[in-house]
Amino acid sequence: MSDFLGQLILTGVPGKELDLQAERLFRRVQPGGFILFARNIESPAQLRKLIDDLRGLSKIEPIITIDQEGGRVSRLRLIGNEPPNAQQLRDKNDIDLIRRHGDITGHLLRLFGFNLDLCPVLDISFDDDADNSLRGRCYGRTVEQVVRNAGAFNEAMRGHGIASCGKHFPGYSAATIDAHHELPKISRTREELDREELAVFKQFVGEIDSMMTCHGWYPCFEPDRKPATLSHRVVTQLLREEMGFDGLIMTDDLDMGAILNEYGLDETIRLAIAAGNDLAMICHRIPEIENVYRILGALPRDQIDRALASVACFKKKLAPPGDFSEAAFRDIDSEIWDLRVAVLGEELARERSPEDAKRSPVEMY
Repeated sequence: MSDFLGQLILTGVPGKELDLQAERLFRRVQPGGFILFARNIESPAQLRKLIDDLRGLSKIEPIITIDQEGGRVSRLRLIGNEPPNAQQLRDKNDIDLIRRHGDITGHLLRLFGFNLDLCPVLDISFDDDADNSLRGRCYGRTVEQVVRNAGAFNEAMRGHGIASCGKHFPGYSAATIDAHHELPKISRTREELDREELAVFKQFVGEIDSMMTCHGWYPCFEPDRKPATLSHRVVTQLLREEMGFDGLIMTDDLDMGAILNEYGLDETIRLAIAAGNDLAMICHRIPEIENVYRILGALPRDQIDRALASVACFKKKLAPPGDFSEAAFRDIDSEIWDLRVAVLGEELARERSPEDAKRSPVEMY
């Protein structure tokens, strides 16, 4: 079992290429997956080489993932055009454009060698201007709108062999503060969640490959202060047992303030796996994955076996990367520009909003 413990870790990568230290660390730990950010992206050819290198050092085919939603949460805008965001697509109210966005996204990610996209966002927008990190990222203001729009994107993207991830379970949109900085208290009743947030997630239980749990405290599930990410009541009893989700479950980034300000690493990993998560995501404290590996080795065998089985089942469906060429990338990038014009119009397409144009000090998930 110890040889496979790294399969329960989804880790960030330090830079734009693998230095000797990172390569040795990843060979030892054998992470189950890698998540890439702006810090890892310089050019199309460089990105594909990095992904090929990560696959080359992995004994088991790794998950290679990214946040490529649209708008400001589009890591690949650093080397190409920025797709419209979910709200812009929602407001355009053209389902064919949303399908086109999913089709282009799947094609683009497959070209680079990604096999999982950390989207679609399944949160309902209760307030488009809320300061909770979701601005511009929600496909609808009602259950029906989110299901329709996120479903169209999800189906089209998965058609290219890119697995999807619904987030942020059990529904983060009522948060009034940003979990990147501190733990939000989400004072929704179970009845309210059933009527809105959970009504969306229920529609995707059989249509999505993985779910990401969120760093929000829901007193209706946990009377004592504890994020949903680390809650057995939310992850196992609600998502697995009550809702019947049998895909991969991952934490949101355990390096976010909502977790770091509340728990030490040992307790975080212990609670995350006990709650029922299959993958523990460590995006920024990359050297700590060696300690995560050690902590996993001390956890109950049944918890580890359960999580390993879930990861292995998910990986059976991963599609290998397609052939890469700069010309193919340029063709897809032109399609992104055409979509941007179709959604925003020629004049607005050439602009980025002040919020989208500036580089945020934190990277959204």
